[in-house]
Amino acid sequence: MSKNKLSKFADMEQYPHVFQCPYSQLSQEGFEMRGKWASDFFRNSNPVVLELGCGRGEYTVGLAEKFPNMNFIGVDIKGSRMWAGATESLQKGMKNVAFLRTNIEIIDRFFAPGEVSEIWLTFSDPQMKKATKRLTSTYFMERYRRFLVDGGIVHLKTDSNFMFTYTKYMVEHNALPVEFVTDDLYHSGLVDDILGIQTYYEKQWLSRGLNIKYLKFRLPQSGSLSEPDVEIELDNYRSYNREKRSELDFGK
Repeated sequence: MSKNKLSKFADMEQYPHVFQCPYSQLSQEGFEMRGKWASDFFRNSNPVVLELGCGRGEYTVGLAEKFPNMNFIGVDIKGSRMWAGATESLQKGMKNVAFLRTNIEIIDRFFAPGEVSEIWLTFSDPQMKKATKRLTSTYFMERYRRFLVDGGIVHLKTDSNFMFTYTKYMVEHNALPVEFVTDDLYHSGLVDDILGIQTYYEKQWLSRGLNIKYLKFRLPQSGSLSEPDVEIELDNYRSYNREKRSELDFGK
């Protein structure tokens, strides 16, 4: 039986590689590691990669194992899910992994300009009702630009046809350079040991016979961004229940 939430929160309070910064503290003091992740925490000059909405941290930990010369940070608001990846990486003694518990809406408050080289978005909530809540919207792209290197890479891996189609329109509308795109990853010939890392949610989607989509594009610093004016067919299935995200004060 898994540990209960309170025990997991207590664990993470003691984990040296987990950062939890409530909004009240952030507003008053700022975030001490901003601009210093590589030098002060990882203690190297290797690239920093984020997984936004990391859930249980499968991709954060999996990528860190495969790329020891890169630094990986998993970001999510749900500490009870994050505990799994944080605990695994701690038990394995991994030095290139960290976790940050916060709302992604304020992610630019935690990283300095040019501090991040890549972003992974793995099975993000498609947020079909409101564009500004989608992690691939121009609302978030503008925030990513504040800390992503010029031309930094954004990876989207999703089960949602809505999210995939919307992101393709957004990328095309804003002429963002595309590195690769497929609406059926596991029959594309592209699957390798990186893209083959499977999250908890992905295994469930695959068990339901859903195709996994993947889009890799670059986000230049120059040029204005605007939302595509298109109608997109909604997903015709219900997602597994996703817990409502906590408020910025980390209410448990």
